[in-house]
Amino acid sequence: MRARLLALALLSAMTAAPVVMAVRNDASADRMELALPKGKLELRLLAPGIVQLRVDGTREPATPVIDEQASFDPVEVSRESQGDEQILRSAALAVHWNPRRAELRVEDPAGRLLLSADLSRAMDGHWSLRHAKGDPQYGIGGLNAFDPATGNLLREGRQIATAGEQGHTGAPFVWSTAGYGVLADAEPARFDLSATDIRIQAAPVTKHKDAALAPPPAPPVRTIYLLVGAPDALFAQMRQLSGASPMFPKWAMGFTNSQWGIDQKEALALVDTYRAKHIPIDNFTFDFDWKAWGEDMGEFRWNTDKFPDGPDGKLKAQMDQRGMHMTGIMKPRLHVNTVEGREATEKGFWLAQSKEAPDYFSHKPVRDVDFDKPEVRAWFFNDALKKSFDTGIVGWWNDEADDSGVDTQFLNMQRTMYDGQRAHSDQRVWSVNRNFYLGSQRYAYGVWSGDIQSGFASMAAQRQRMLAAFDVGAMHWGMDGGGFKAPRPTDENYARWIQFGAFTPVFRVHGDFGQKRQPWVYGPVAEKAATDAIRLRYSLIPYIYSYEYHAHADGVGLVRPLQFAYPQDPAQRDRIDAWMFGDYLLVSPVVEQGQTIKHLRLPKGKWIGWFDGKAYDGDSDVTLGVDAKHWSDIPLFVREGAIIPQQPVMDYVGQQAVTSLDVQVFPSAALTSFDVYDDDGETYAYEKGAYALQGLSVRRDAGKVSFRAAAPTGSFKPALRNYVLAIHGDPATSVSRDGKAMAQAPSPEALRASDGEGWVQGRDRFGEVTYVKIDAGKVQNIELATQAVQP
Repeated sequence: MRARLLALALLSAMTAAPVVMAVRNDASADRMELALPKGKLELRLLAPGIVQLRVDGTREPATPVIDEQASFDPVEVSRESQGDEQILRSAALAVHWNPRRAELRVEDPAGRLLLSADLSRAMDGHWSLRHAKGDPQYGIGGLNAFDPATGNLLREGRQIATAGEQGHTGAPFVWSTAGYGVLADAEPARFDLSATDIRIQAAPVTKHKDAALAPPPAPPVRTIYLLVGAPDALFAQMRQLSGASPMFPKWAMGFTNSQWGIDQKEALALVDTYRAKHIPIDNFTFDFDWKAWGEDMGEFRWNTDKFPDGPDGKLKAQMDQRGMHMTGIMKPRLHVNTVEGREATEKGFWLAQSKEAPDYFSHKPVRDVDFDKPEVRAWFFNDALKKSFDTGIVGWWNDEADDSGVDTQFLNMQRTMYDGQRAHSDQRVWSVNRNFYLGSQRYAYGVWSGDIQSGFASMAAQRQRMLAAFDVGAMHWGMDGGGFKAPRPTDENYARWIQFGAFTPVFRVHGDFGQKRQPWVYGPVAEKAATDAIRLRYSLIPYIYSYEYHAHADGVGLVRPLQFAYPQDPAQRDRIDAWMFGDYLLVSPVVEQGQTIKHLRLPKGKWIGWFDGKAYDGDSDVTLGVDAKHWSDIPLFVREGAIIPQQPVMDYVGQQAVTSLDVQVFPSAALTSFDVYDDDGETYAYEKGAYALQGLSVRRDAGKVSFRAAAPTGSFKPALRNYVLAIHGDPATSVSRDGKAMAQAPSPEALRASDGEGWVQGRDRFGEVTYVKIDAGKVQNIELATQAVQP
């Protein structure tokens, strides 16, 4: 072996070809030491597509951006040399280090150059990377609630990665559909982007009107990560580094009504009205009203004047009977002249950047506590708050922690609630918060876009805010449907806003003090349009919940900008008018008042209108008529290859056991798949394997359609007994399972009512359809022999 290596080395010297020295996966094979004039950098392959560059001796992680619990399996690598250049290669990339030029190059497996890094100033915290001219750049941040611009998704020029003001979402992460991303362990961070360059350094100090309260200078950026892959791979890698998002409870896939100005009597009456009208809803969120704000322990306990049956659990029992969850607002501030306020003073728990001032609601002096301190977090989730949780406040609406200017205040406020609830209960944590910085997602962190105005312009502007949030890893995004601030939304604005909200991850409505956001408040036309949208959302709960699982497991959730799905298509680089809802639905809500015609460009491929079944060729413009009188339509399209499970619409999630799923199947010539996921929907048992995951796949070939249900994984046993597949396209002449003919039923109704498996031909709004009923939870190989429909 040694002789063979010597021969190879001699050949290399003669031909300048690289020499493969070894293929190893021991503890040191995946790293290199990069010597620079001012010191050393450590390079390590943490995963096949992740390169870590760290100033020697750096403490890691330096900020909450990186998960302290992150761990990585050994990477199989090969080491090569070519002259002075050292090469480290994995299955996903190759890194080339040239010590003479202090240059690092990153290539994809095909040898295409993605990034070259000039590391000459890295020891000073200045990182400089070059890429191909014109590569589109995304990430870093979006817009806050009050930015007047509608904005876009592409990033250029100077960008500050920060949690920012209310509604903002940020991450020290820039990425490109060209196949790479750069993540800095920094908070905040400055990015300077040009047509060919990415430069990263510490962000300048934010000015403060009181110099004594200005935050300290950001430390130098001493660690960065270079990621390689398609968008879904980049976000899966970021999940490895920054941590997974725990799953929200299943009820959070439904509809939430938030209200400021309410008491127990009205809350029960509103819930009863929802139930009587069969408008699905799962969560009522209370503003200041639920708590004894301004009294001793008032931030943490029920207001017995407005909610007399809160503290003893009677209200919870009544809401439980109605299938309704209660969640409540929380503030980062406490009244200083209360029992807890005096204790905070005694123990030094106040946030330095916060000064004592009158609260706008109670008019009594308040001050923020410092959630960055572990002792504050442990103290805040106290016995009074535990009792409020036990008696029905089972989710957290954390408000106004963005006012301090401290990026980690909201992150650690929700960390307080997450850690506190998980120590107290196995019930899943739910939250919404008013800004986001990467790392927050580890604490069951939802974000909403702030105290936005009502009106069509404000509604339209939420599209960019939502899609920009996903570009930085904030997958649980929502907004105040209907708008928070006056004036009252028009009936049309409300109806269209509900249709928009039905295709976002966190589906909720809210308004300013005294404003109502129930569908029936806006007249019968808006009520019907809103109700139809909510009911459509509830029919898609199995589809939605599967993407909730993938957000946790893979880092990409329910909604994704079009450049995620079509990274090589320049036409999708900066679109905010439409997005993918899962892999298989494209939605483009109506956001203009009185609109009668909508122009929309569909991406490449074949598309089918969800409501009318009309077929469309992609990569072309379509013109849609819009119902400006009844507001009844949602531009919604199915991508060819889709597998979309649906369930019966219920008044709330879990009202009845789901024993059968209707699965809409649109076969394509390419193999496509979907994972049907379920668990108990309430606890963290899924972390220990108590889930059910079954992969479904389909492919269309000449004269046949092949459908497969793979072996399920996980220990959870769902109530689901069967799938009723609706396989659209050319009608079947016969259907077989594992090569044996299946029985044909006389009608779709008879097939559904039968105890066994079978098939039948039929028609629906999409045209010809073959219904196939099969047992769920088993390996199934189904083949349809088809005949082409004559035009």
